[in-house]
Amino acid sequence: MTDPLTPTARTLVEAMSAGFPGPGSPEALRAAARAGVREIPPPREETAHGVRVRLYGPPASAGAPVIVFAHGGGWVLCDLDTHDGLCRELASRTGASVVSVDYRRAPEHRFPAAEDDVYAVVEWAAERYGGPLLVAGDSSGGNLAAGAALRARDAGGPPVAGQLLFYPALDHRLDTPSAEAYAEGFFHTEAHMRWYWEQYVGPDGDPVAASPGLAPDLTALPPALLVLADCDVLRDEGLSYARRLSSAGVEARVHLHTGVFHGFLGARGVLPEAENALAGAAAWVTDVTG
Repeated sequence: MTDPLTPTARTLVEAMSAGFPGPGSPEALRAAARAGVREIPPPREETAHGVRVRLYGPPASAGAPVIVFAHGGGWVLCDLDTHDGLCRELASRTGASVVSVDYRRAPEHRFPAAEDDVYAVVEWAAERYGGPLLVAGDSSGGNLAAGAALRARDAGGPPVAGQLLFYPALDHRLDTPSAEAYAEGFFHTEAHMRWYWEQYVGPDGDPVAASPGLAPDLTALPPALLVLADCDVLRDEGLSYARRLSSAGVEARVHLHTGVFHGFLGARGVLPEAENALAGAAAWVTDVTG
């Protein structure tokens, strides 16, 4: 059977999977997620409505677009450092100010704590910056970005110009063909994703409320770009969300990258698909804010 991953992507998947523990221990998974973090330049950080944020790109006074970014990691892993490089790339390529959110993580803080933090930073950014405001995130961070866009609409909050969602987690059910097809062997497994959802929602939480892909009304939301990996458990829920947005009259674009896996943007400089994805995302930001 032909491998759907490119040879380079397959090599990366095998290397990453070998050092990544199975679901079960937040501490072990967090340590594995930070294993590749290198020393970073001194960051600019502030507190935004009680939430720590890291700032990139032009200052607030410049009037540039501002992107509120939520990192991925299943709501359990990763942090400002693990996504520092991606945020620097977004700021450099778009000319936008990027505000990376150090939201509270599960299982210590379950839904809606992380979404509350991201939305608080959205409100802060709207007050602080003068340019168009976008929300963005990868994986579970894409979930939080989509949730913040829904909340801004429903609460009469700050106007959001766009939502940039990199392989977002949108539907707790994980019952799509891609969830079955790529359940194992592509680094990000279905078992990991189910465990992340359990940590985030908890035994007494509402998984439907935590699933933007299941929101009953998607009208009047900002334009969306969904950047998806073909060999990903979450691919089909991203495609479904884009279709639902379009059916609700919302402009929704999909950039589907073949031969790559969930989290492929972390292989910038190695995978050409990551370069193409970032270039496409930057062009889209220019379109929606221009």
